[in-house]
Amino acid sequence: MKKWRLLVFLASLLPLAYMTCAAFSDNRGANPVEALSHETGSWALRFLLITLAITPLRRLTGWRRPVLLRRMLGLFSFFYASLHVLVWLWLDREFAWGGMLADIAKRPYITVGFLSFLILTALAATSNALSMRRLGLRWKQLHRLVYVAALLAVLHFIWLVKADLLEPMVYLGIFS
Repeated sequence: MKKWRLLVFLASLLPLAYMTCAAFSDNRGANPVEALSHETGSWALRFLLITLAITPLRRLTGWRRPVLLRRMLGLFSFFYASLHVLVWLWLDREFAWGGMLADIAKRPYITVGFLSFLILTALAATSNALSMRRLGLRWKQLHRLVYVAALLAVLHFIWLVKADLLEPMVYLGIFS
């Protein structure tokens, strides 16, 4: 199983490697910050949906090995979501707090996305064995919020897109 974990870990870093190479090759299009923001957000959502798909996959197939990868995949979702938020804070808004607050008031999809990120932060912070022991049954209740985070993330994406709703609707279908 260790080889599988290493392989999945390295494969999970491939989107970051691609984004890094694209950033240094000026292959980001007319608005590179927007492209990077969309890519990091899309990868966060993809990893979140992959993580959620593991339990139904186990129930349908009886295959238990992917369950051992669920925590790592969930943490990669948080990693890419953190990059997504960092791109917005640093590259898009340049840490201009007044502009960020105005953005939040003007664009509710940012508020919904940030709520999803806060939930993912709590889940990532408590995804270790010590938290599982300390929280007991409450740990499971807390980690069920992953479904709320996923729904909010999909809603964030749907509200963000103005014209072509196909991709966010595909994600909504996968979530459903």
